[in-house]
Amino acid sequence: MEVVFSLISLTVTKALQISGLVDNRNVLRTRKMEEKALEVYDVIRSIRDPEKPSTLEELDVVTEKCVEVQELAEDEYLIIIKFSPTVPHCSLATLIGLCLQVKLQRCLPFKHKLEIYISEGTHSTEEDINKQINDKERVAAAMENPNLREIVEQCVTEPDD
Repeated sequence: MEVVFSLISLTVTKALQISGLVDNRNVLRTRKMEEKALEVYDVIRSIRDPEKPSTLEELDVVTEKCVEVQELAEDEYLIIIKFSPTVPHCSLATLIGLCLQVKLQRCLPFKHKLEIYISEGTHSTEEDINKQINDKERVAAAMENPNLREIVEQCVTEPDD
């Protein structure tokens, strides 16, 4: 019986591949992930740098290519962001990661899991910072600090908000 089901499954798979239905589904899924990535990018591009009067987009800290979205389940996504600090010894990289976390948690209208990393080779302590900005307890503790919370608010709030 298992052999029969395997043959039927193989036949159906081949028929779908020949008809182009499988490829169309993959194209639609890929397009959907690209649209979600652009939606995420639109949220983070306007975050202001903690030190400079520029946005993360203007400083090339975030770009469209730094955002990846994967579907975990129906209407649930994994968002991976790899940002690049302006200098390898940037003392505010952790704060930038915190701003990304806060803005995305507030603004994304769909269910998601979030992973934020410093792009490989762009910071001298990237491993330590990556651990900090993806640790929910550390993020929550940081946002309890009124001074830090005020800085984050200034960075993530739109000028006309």
